[in-house]
Parts: sequence; C-alpha cells; structure tokens
Amino acid sequence: MKAFRIRKDDKVMVIAGKDVGKIGKVLRILKKKDAVIVEKANLAKRHTRANPYTNQPGGIFEKEMPIAVSNVMVVCSACGKATRVGYKYVEADGKKRKVRFCKKCNEVME
Repeated sequence: MKAFRIRKDDKVMVIAGKDVGKIGKVLRILKKKDAVIVEKANLAKRHTRANPYTNQPGGIFEKEMPIAVSNVMVVCSACGKATRVGYKYVEADGKKRKVRFCKKCNEVME
C-alpha cells in the first residue's frame, strides 16, 4: 500500500471525471482501492427496501462513491488554489518534524 499525500478532512478539488471542478472534504480514504470518498462528489442513487426491524425507511438515496486518488487535488487553505503537496522538515522546540506544504505559495498545510 502507498502513503497518500491526501488525508482525511482535507479540502480537495476533483480534477477528472463527471464532477470536475467540485470542491469537497475527504470523508474516507480507501487505501486498498487507491481511492477517496469526497463529500457531495461522485453521487450515485441507491434503491433501498424498508426494514421495519431496524426502523429504516425505504426509498431512493444518494450516496458518495469512491474517486481515484489521482483524480483529486488538495486545495491550499492559504491561497485557495488546487495544488500539489510537498514535504519539508520544520524545526520547532529543538525537534525536527515533517510537515506538508503548498507547492504554489510555500505555506505549511496543517
């Protein structure tokens, strides 16, 4: 499995597919599938039968489906643009720690 540059709760922009240009928050990361689930993006309709034992109503519901990691890009909180993510070491309190930064404006993304 790979280490992704995208993390849960990151703000991302969809750069390929039917929802191109949509911006949303990452809800889940599916490492085995190399995919992420983005809020309000790649919606599919799910037909569900009512279940009286669990008080679950029936009907047609919209559900977010996975999007390949290569089709989303992190949105920088400082400059507000979709950008690539880099890593660098920052020294604080005598300790070095690895942080992500925006490749466009060089601001730390945390």
